[in-house]
Amino acid sequence: MSRYKILGLIRLGRLSIPFVVALLAVFALLATSCGNDDDDGSGGRVDALGDGSLGIVTVAEGESIQIRSLNAISGPVAFLGLPNQRAIELAIADYGAVMGFSVDLGTPLDDLCSPEGGQAAAQTIVADEQVIGVIGTSCSGAAVAAAPLVTEAGMVMISPSNTSPALTSDFEGNAGANYSVGYYRTAHNDVVQGAAMANFVFSELGVDNAAAIHDGDPYTQGLAQAFRNSFEELGGTVSGFTGINKGDTDMVPALTEVAGGSPGALFFPIFQPEGDFIAGQAPTVSGLESTQLLAADGLLVDEFLALGDSEGMYFSGPDLRFGTNMNQSTGQNADQILAAYNQAHGEAPSAAFWGHSYDATTLLLDAIAAASWVEDGDLYIDRAGVRQHLNSVSGYRGITGTLSCDDFGDCASPKITIIHHESSAAIEASKNNVVYSYP
Repeated sequence: MSRYKILGLIRLGRLSIPFVVALLAVFALLATSCGNDDDDGSGGRVDALGDGSLGIVTVAEGESIQIRSLNAISGPVAFLGLPNQRAIELAIADYGAVMGFSVDLGTPLDDLCSPEGGQAAAQTIVADEQVIGVIGTSCSGAAVAAAPLVTEAGMVMISPSNTSPALTSDFEGNAGANYSVGYYRTAHNDVVQGAAMANFVFSELGVDNAAAIHDGDPYTQGLAQAFRNSFEELGGTVSGFTGINKGDTDMVPALTEVAGGSPGALFFPIFQPEGDFIAGQAPTVSGLESTQLLAADGLLVDEFLALGDSEGMYFSGPDLRFGTNMNQSTGQNADQILAAYNQAHGEAPSAAFWGHSYDATTLLLDAIAAASWVEDGDLYIDRAGVRQHLNSVSGYRGITGTLSCDDFGDCASPKITIIHHESSAAIEASKNNVVYSYP
């Protein structure tokens, strides 16, 4: 009987004090005769990370390690979250057992790409004390509400597609307004994406007067602001900067406002369906007839690229030219994972962050393995050890590149590309039509 089982039985009142004293005496004798009692021949804690400060989860023999997926998998932005969910499932299958224990993803949870959805799903997750970590959310707005609940419960959250600087830092040593200890991401920080689009517009397009529209979401507003900051640092002028509301269909008032500055480019890093209306209505507004339209990864999805109004636009997003990159934990490369994805679902991923989801999952599973040990057939996982491992990640070879986690949880290999979308009838060609790389 292990020390951990004894402590549990004491808490339940199932062991008498004399019996406990006798058992502890036996442990003391074993420690004296055998040296380190953590190595007791039945497994035992030897090299597992952690100090127990966040609690230790026990997975009984024959049961599974519990993790969860929290992504936007329904509604108008499901095309963002479904590829994440599917890639997580592939990663778990490719990784296999952890310390001889299977991994259970449970029922996929939906962040609805909203604070309300993120909060509701997080409350469901933290109610299960067996859950070790969460892969998600899809959307930064959902993470603002979900991450504090998940991390305060001692769990970790690793997002494959949150990009708002508010969730980590400004890359200058300052924590974001919504930073939570225990939150990590394999997606880039939009400080980088904003700089990429600003440099492209100013240096490559030769435009020195631009405008930006956001919808108040932490992702859209954060990226629009990052673009504005970088563009002005380069010497450009942002003559219009305004917001719309989620659910708006009439974009003419906002478009008319920014048109007053006669911008040469208009950056609107928002989602569908609002992005559809901006792309369709902008050319009809006086002063914007020849303005170059620009968007980001929130609209770099098949459904938007299929619209005629999206033709001619430029999009920023993560560099998806993964080539022969191999995930060091599973040995699978990008081509193999894409082939498995296509075989399982009959289509290619509809959005950009499938590789980031795969890498996020293997990082979590590696962290669980590093913080775990087996004793008397049961698995013990030190929650603090999971974070300790993630905090130390450096030079990890993933599908998306080489990952290293900084002090605020930014782990990505932050390469951004700009693609030019030429034809709504040739979506895959557009995705591969890279015209600018940053840095």
